[in-house]
Amino acid sequence: MIGIINYGAGNIRSVSNALDGLGAAYFVSTRIDELRQADKLILPGVGEARSAMESLDRGGLVEWLRTVEVPFLGICIGMQILFERSTERDTTCLGVIPGTVSKFDASKGKVPHMGWNTVQVQGESPLFNGIRNNEFFYFVHSYSAPVGPATIGLTEYHHPFSAAVQRGNFYGVQFHAEKSGRTGLRILQNFIERC
Repeated sequence: MIGIINYGAGNIRSVSNALDGLGAAYFVSTRIDELRQADKLILPGVGEARSAMESLDRGGLVEWLRTVEVPFLGICIGMQILFERSTERDTTCLGVIPGTVSKFDASKGKVPHMGWNTVQVQGESPLFNGIRNNEFFYFVHSYSAPVGPATIGLTEYHHPFSAAVQRGNFYGVQFHAEKSGRTGLRILQNFIERC
């Protein structure tokens, strides 16, 4: 059973619809006592880092999330807050992955990065099982995560950035898997079946 963490951000409906299409069992909750029962967790995201962290903190979820041992998937802002810090309103994040998320430089091109872009798979991860290199995924974001040891997917926009990360049981994708067609659904299916 998958627990979708509801922290007041949008996109829960899109993720729910994608999981419905895959026939996956899930529930949506804000409560730790309920989320503890989940075999896997998904933190969907639309919005900004400070608001997301404040909402998680109000629900008493921050410290617990740092220590969960079940497979965890952060999507978009849900991936960004896995890092130590975001320059978006100078926000301290979950700190699961080292590094700072920072804003794209508008002098180098349009911000936000919005639309379809390719992902170069880095190494091997169950999240990308059966997905070819340089497949297209759908992005909408103004801040990008650095490239580092946790990077399992790389995309270029102004500069190379982490499109997907993995550290232990924590996975994250910057793109919206739930809005990325068949390939995005394969990412979610891989998370459900292989991670």
